[in-house]
Amino acid sequence: MKFLSFLAQACAVLAGVILTGVTLVTCASIVGRNTTGWTVLGDYELTAVAAGAAIALFMPWCQLRSQNIIVDFFTARASSAVNARLDRFGALLLSAMFLVLAWRTATGGLSARNSMTTTMMLGFPEWITYAAMVPPLLLTGVIALVQAFGPAHIEIEEEDAA
Repeated sequence: MKFLSFLAQACAVLAGVILTGVTLVTCASIVGRNTTGWTVLGDYELTAVAAGAAIALFMPWCQLRSQNIIVDFFTARASSAVNARLDRFGALLLSAMFLVLAWRTATGGLSARNSMTTTMMLGFPEWITYAAMVPPLLLTGVIALVQAFGPAHIEIEEEDAA
C-alpha cells in the first residue's frame, strides 16, 4: 500500500502543478485582455484539457484517503462491523466502476488518435488528454480493490508530515 500511496500522492501533486499552470495562463489572458488587448490563444481549450486530466489525477488520492462523499443516513446507527462491510462493498463497486471507466477512456483515446481529432483553436490532439487520464483512473480502481480485499483497516502513514 505504500507504493500505491506514493503514486496517489504523485498524481495529486502533478494535478496541483497542472491547475497552477492553468491558473497562471488564465490570469495572464484576463490581465492581457483587459489591459493591452492581448490574450492567450486557446486559453479556454487549455483549461478544458488540463482540468480533465487534473480531475482524473486527483481521484487516486481521494480514494486512498477515503474522502469520497458518504451518505450515512441509513447506516449512522449501524454497528462498526456492518459499516466496515458496507465500506468494503462500496470500495469493490467503485473499483469496478473506475476500471471500466479507465477501459472506456482508453478506448475513447484510441478512437480520438485514429481519427486524429484535435481542439478547434490550437489543434491540440485530444487523445493526449485521454491518455493522461487512463493511468490515474486505473490507479484509483486498484486502490479501491485493495481497500475492498486488503487488511481490515488500512491506515495512511503520516510520516511525511513529520
